[in-house]
Amino acid sequence: MEAVLGHLRGAIERGEYAIGDKLPSEAELCRTLEVSRPVLREALRALQTMGLTVSRTGKGTFVVASAVEDPTFGDYAASDLLEVRRHIEIPVAGYAAARRTPENLDHLAHLLDRMERETDTTAWVAMDTLFHLAIAEAAQNPVFRRVIEEIRDALARQSAFLNELGGRRRERSNREHRAIVEALVDGSEHDAVEAMSHHLDRVETTLTDIVRPQRTDDLPTEGGPEA
Repeated sequence: MEAVLGHLRGAIERGEYAIGDKLPSEAELCRTLEVSRPVLREALRALQTMGLTVSRTGKGTFVVASAVEDPTFGDYAASDLLEVRRHIEIPVAGYAAARRTPENLDHLAHLLDRMERETDTTAWVAMDTLFHLAIAEAAQNPVFRRVIEEIRDALARQSAFLNELGGRRRERSNREHRAIVEALVDGSEHDAVEAMSHHLDRVETTLTDIVRPQRTDDLPTEGGPEA
C-alpha cells in the first residue's frame, strides 16, 4: 500500500495529475499498478486524508491539491488536533499522576500489557485510544474525559495513519506509553508531563515526516552547507 500511495502521491505532486483531474478508475489503476482492489482503496483513502484528493460518489476520485498541507482525521485537521492535545493531554498527565487511584493504575497496566502483546494494527489502534481515555479518567475530572471522548475518533484515525504510513512502530509507541504509566505509578507529576510531552513530540515528528518527506535532492552535497 505504501508503494501505491507513494506512486500516486508522486504523480500528483509532479503534476501528472493536475488539480481538477480525475484519477483513472479503480479497475484501471489495479491493472496498471498490479495490486488488489483492497490495497488500492487503502492508498486512495490515505490520499484523501492527506488532502490531495476527494472521492465523489458515483463519479470517482478527483485531485484537489498538488501538495500535502495538513492531513485531516475525521472532523479535525492534524495541526488543530495536535495543538489541542498539547494543551489538554500534557497537563492531564500531571493531574493523573497526582490523583490516580489503584483502580486507575490496574486498568492502565492491564491495557498496556494487552497493547504490548497485540500484533494486529486495528486492534492496537483501538486500545491506543482507550489508553489516552484512561489517562484522562485518572485525572478525576469528567471534563477532561469528555474532551478526549470528543476527539476519540480523530485519535484513532491519526494513530492508524501514523502506523500505516509513518513507519511509527507499535513497539516505540508502547515504550512511550510505558514511560507515562511508570510516572503515574511513581506519582511524579513532572515525569508524567515530560513523558506525555515526549510522546506528542514523536507524534508530531512522524506526521511531519509524512507531510514533508526529505527528498534526496534536498540533501546537502558533500562539502556543501548543512541546514
